[in-house]
Amino acid sequence: MKKLFLTLATLLTSALGFAQQPYELNSGWKCAPVGKVAVKGTELSNPSYSLADWQPATVPGTVLTTMLNNKQIPDPFYGINNQHIPDIYQTGRDYYTYWFVKDFKEEAQAGEQVWLQFRGINYSCDVFLNGKKLTDKPHTGMFLRKTFNITPYLKKSSPNRLAVIVYPPDPVGNPNGGQGGDGTIAKNVSHQYVAGWDWIQPIRDRNTGIWDKVLIEKTGAVQLKNPHVVTLVPGTRMPDGPQKPATIKVSTELENPTASRIEGTVQYTLEGSKVSKKVSIPAKSSLTVDLPALTLQNPKLWWPYGYGKQHLYPVTIQFVTGTRVSDEEKIQVGVREIQTEWNATTRSKQVSVNGQKIFIKGGNWIISDAMLRFSPERYDAEIRFHRDMHLNLIRIWGGAITERPEFYEACDRYGLLVMQDFWGSGDCNGRWVDPAKLEDQWTRRKYPDDHSLFLESAADQVKMIRNHASLAIWCGGNEITLPSDIMLPLRDSLLPALDGTRWFIDYSNSDDMSFNSLGGNGDGPYGIQPITQFWSFKTWPFNSEVGSVGVGDIQSLERFIPKENLVAPQYSKGKSQVDSVWQYHKYIGYDQYIDPYGKAKDTRDFGRKAQLVNYDQYRALMEGFSSHMWEWYTGTIIWKTQNPWTALRGQMYDYYLDPNACLYGLHNGSEPLHVMYNPADSMVMLANNTFQTHRDLMLVVKLYDMKGKETLITQVFSEIGPSTARPYLSVAKALAKAAKEDGVFLSLRLLNLNKEIVSDNLYWLPNEKGTYSGLQQLNTVDVQATAKQVGQGKIEVTLRNDARNPVAFFNRLSLVQSQTKQRILPTFYSDNYISVLPGEQKTVTLEYTPSSENKPLVSLEGWNVTERFIAIQ
Repeated sequence: MKKLFLTLATLLTSALGFAQQPYELNSGWKCAPVGKVAVKGTELSNPSYSLADWQPATVPGTVLTTMLNNKQIPDPFYGINNQHIPDIYQTGRDYYTYWFVKDFKEEAQAGEQVWLQFRGINYSCDVFLNGKKLTDKPHTGMFLRKTFNITPYLKKSSPNRLAVIVYPPDPVGNPNGGQGGDGTIAKNVSHQYVAGWDWIQPIRDRNTGIWDKVLIEKTGAVQLKNPHVVTLVPGTRMPDGPQKPATIKVSTELENPTASRIEGTVQYTLEGSKVSKKVSIPAKSSLTVDLPALTLQNPKLWWPYGYGKQHLYPVTIQFVTGTRVSDEEKIQVGVREIQTEWNATTRSKQVSVNGQKIFIKGGNWIISDAMLRFSPERYDAEIRFHRDMHLNLIRIWGGAITERPEFYEACDRYGLLVMQDFWGSGDCNGRWVDPAKLEDQWTRRKYPDDHSLFLESAADQVKMIRNHASLAIWCGGNEITLPSDIMLPLRDSLLPALDGTRWFIDYSNSDDMSFNSLGGNGDGPYGIQPITQFWSFKTWPFNSEVGSVGVGDIQSLERFIPKENLVAPQYSKGKSQVDSVWQYHKYIGYDQYIDPYGKAKDTRDFGRKAQLVNYDQYRALMEGFSSHMWEWYTGTIIWKTQNPWTALRGQMYDYYLDPNACLYGLHNGSEPLHVMYNPADSMVMLANNTFQTHRDLMLVVKLYDMKGKETLITQVFSEIGPSTARPYLSVAKALAKAAKEDGVFLSLRLLNLNKEIVSDNLYWLPNEKGTYSGLQQLNTVDVQATAKQVGQGKIEVTLRNDARNPVAFFNRLSLVQSQTKQRILPTFYSDNYISVLPGEQKTVTLEYTPSSENKPLVSLEGWNVTERFIAIQ
């Protein structure tokens, strides 16, 4: 019976064909610096050559990552450790030039082809397999994938040896301060931040290494690659209800490496409809096949977060010969269409999805990890945080990379549109005079050195990510256009041929995106601002970069600042006094905005008060822009929402994935249906970032003094139309009287006809002198707190405040390990830094990935609530 089963399994496999999912070569690598290797690659790649004295290597990874994992360098993200790691500019390139070697078992059966794929190497390499050199010249370019057909070189019934020598960028750039050091790193088709920026210290090896996946794929005679799916959704759609048809267009590349012509069929099935086309591929050639268009009836559409669901169709595209599948590609298809048009009122572009205009609430993204240590889990966590901030777009900044497919998969799931920059910046590429730069503006304006490589790399990366529903906008570069012989072919030839469905912006603050009538660079400011500024000062109508502070609390700071350097910044007479380690980690000043809460007594107190400022800053930023949607603005993109290094600025969560109050200020201020207070004119407003008219909303406006006494200002039914913001009433007189001595709490709520809260917003307002004297004297309250497990990795925490108490203000919930009391990261909170009004309760949901280490606890700490730990029932 066992033999019969094996025979049937073999026959079934033969009938299905050769196609298999590629697998990674991601363990068992060894490495050595080039200076310690005396033999050539042809000898080194012979499996008989001994690697006994070689060290383990991290692949995917960089040389520095391998050195860190082998404990040869200290953690460059902690303290000033990075300062003690040799920089490649001083050591020379050979110091970080490394051999990477991997032994693996694989052989080709009759009719099979085996492919070796590199998804990213920085910066150039030569590749050897079993004594054979596969590269006739070094493969070059950080953003250029490379595939080798290794079928003829594989050994039968014995291990194969792959050897790769990786060379750093050339030049590596002098990290002499400023943005991108001396700028020469931009002579490469590579990322620029590695020479240092205003949010990071230099990466000492410039991220040299096999930084992305190495894959083995087995196919039949023909390889199917770079499929392209275009979805057309005509007309104006709504997220719910029956849909008119959409059109699906699919094409793909086919490669036949054999000496014979191959006949076969390209096919895929979507929602039960099969589309196919017979093709003939000449020997040793490639061709692109366009399949017949499919009319998809009543499609389930993909929408940005906050507007509708993110439906994704699984599609497998195959090349079949007879009854055998030679190769296949599996993709997730989101049916949607991106449109743009010029808004004559704002004088900026507005973005539409499926015919509906979307007010852009975005965040600038650098990279997930500055040393390129990527994982699907970290991507998922970071994109989920952006979803939880109620944002709908992420911009990938041009000094970094083309983000990885796993990043885009997370954006597809969570509904984040993506604006993807190509590789350039105004800082390195010559927009401004900069005495730190080695070469003049005219020379830098021509960077990179190899324009053909740039275009070849751009074409390859477009093919890699173009099928993702989340990808919405291409951008030529950060704050400057690319050289004309790059930008014009990119815009006029390459993108129309390889994509043709997305808006292309020539550079990130271009007049094509946003007419910058105020002059200047067209973005910023980047520092802390009076919150009235966000409401009353008209900035650029689609601001690609505007942002502020982002220091975490003491638990965050302790992760990367040595104890002796945990000294709170001091601000006096217009100047800040800041510890040297804080400066090394690019601290940006809170200036006079801490003192109204009382001068910080120590670092713990500073971090605590910084969270109040964080929350207020980012709530006001998004509320201020939303209050003028379609009148002043079509969107804004925060600079920036995350740090891939332990920097002390512009982040909603720290490098270790611990959120701070910035995240929850945005979570509040960006919610799709929102009630808000304009501090510039004391108007209560509603903002509706949905496609529906919301009727029968009870608007409730109340004041609470510092003892908890409630005063009703108004309670009135309201409504608001789709995608709009409007003022309702002024509370200036009531606030002037109530807040005069000690400040006051302003509670704004929207309730539906079932008396359920649909928007809840609590402001703490200063006294007439601009200080929070009442908060400083707020009585301590003893809230009732319970926590219960409601599912795998899901906890509900309820806080109850007695009616006789004042407001239980600004409570931070944390999930912690029961023994160490350290936070479990990442944990996702439905809300945080919450306040509970007298006589009320609030419930917050926590989600995390459970482990068997120990039973967690919930930590509670508030402004006037004593810290405690809550057992989970």
